[in-house]
Amino acid sequence: MSLAIVILAAGQGTRMRSRLPKVLHPLGGRPMLQHVIDTAHQLAADEIAVVVGHGAEQVQAAIDDPTVRWVLQAEQLGTGHAVAQALPVLEADDVLVLYGDVPLVRAELLRPLVDGLAAGRIHLLTVTLDDPTGYGRIVRDERGEVRRIVEQKDADADTLRIREGNTGILAARRADLARWLDEVDDDNAQGEFYLTDVIEHCIAGGGHVQAWRVDDELAVAGVNDKRQLNRLERAYQHQQADRLLAAGVTLADRARIDVRGELVAGRDVSIDINCVFEGRVVLGDDVTIGPNCLLRDVEIGDGVQVHANSVLEGSVVEADCQVGPFARLRPGTRLRRGAKAGNFVEIKQGDIGEGSKVNHLSYIGDARLGRDVNIGAGTITCNYDGARKHHTDIGDGAFIGSNSALVAPVTIGAEATIGAGSVITREAPAGQLTLARERQTTVPHWKRPKKGDH
Repeated sequence: MSLAIVILAAGQGTRMRSRLPKVLHPLGGRPMLQHVIDTAHQLAADEIAVVVGHGAEQVQAAIDDPTVRWVLQAEQLGTGHAVAQALPVLEADDVLVLYGDVPLVRAELLRPLVDGLAAGRIHLLTVTLDDPTGYGRIVRDERGEVRRIVEQKDADADTLRIREGNTGILAARRADLARWLDEVDDDNAQGEFYLTDVIEHCIAGGGHVQAWRVDDELAVAGVNDKRQLNRLERAYQHQQADRLLAAGVTLADRARIDVRGELVAGRDVSIDINCVFEGRVVLGDDVTIGPNCLLRDVEIGDGVQVHANSVLEGSVVEADCQVGPFARLRPGTRLRRGAKAGNFVEIKQGDIGEGSKVNHLSYIGDARLGRDVNIGAGTITCNYDGARKHHTDIGDGAFIGSNSALVAPVTIGAEATIGAGSVITREAPAGQLTLARERQTTVPHWKRPKKGDH
């Protein structure tokens, strides 16, 4: 049987108090809706339809997935109405309904719902809750069979005491679901067409409802406000920390790491507190990440040490390099084996050769450094003339004295030495000392002005 997954994502989310559509609020660095779409792919769905309404264009623009079919719910008339908009565009035999604001639901919890579906049956996911406030209650008969679902606002006192809640997640044959939805009305406190009302119509027609109960509340928790989003964010980050710990990564504090993308770590990796990983980050073996670091879309080789308070973006750091503390590697940077970018060093579009050192207080932009180059403190490559970027090329073994300015485009030859304080505007020959500074002068009898002088 073929499977279609319908994801409901049309709500405005007014309690989020944000102009951003609710399903686009990030969790773990990705929109909540993206998490649900990823889960749908894990279930090998033949079709994925996302029902959008509020901010539809913004939602579609944020999700880069050509396999998704977008369905517009022009008026938000309830969950049943939303699913009814999607069914006509689907061809699959079975339909599973998910929610764009329930981001932590896992494929293994959903597989029982889509396995073994038959005509006239609904597979329903329910959850046992200490506090079921806000959830529709699962009402069972004396045999324990599901008879109906009563929404919180429509429940009497006895029904409110039921602790089994409806997650809203269900699966059924597409043809059955379409027929039952045609019978749903909006005679309820909200004046909406509830998807959950198909339960009663299924049973009234001689069908059967199979409830699959789970105890993991967070896996099926929805997000309606920033407090709930924060709660799920912490749960997600704890999951990521536990995954890293299980893989052998040493974390200084499980509660003080944020993974906002994909983090791949080798053996004997150590990560200190308050580190953030965004995009795709790959850490080789024996890598040490100091406290308070941000790594975004970087590849780190074996044996690299990233010291405290460093920011690495869009860069490649080869084996046995050192970065920081307080270093910034901007996109397009590559540190080759054994290179160093020390404290308060910024590098952009820089290729730093094997064994070369940019030790401290320097800016290297749009430059290539050969092997074993030494960059003195306070050195900058002047790569921008106000309109265009220009390149600096520094040969193997060159030594750049402190507080030098290399005005690009410029070439420094192999084994060249640049005297401290120089402003280099032309090629510096290989193997020679080049100076470019005014002769030191002392002015006799000069007196420094003092307060009160006229």
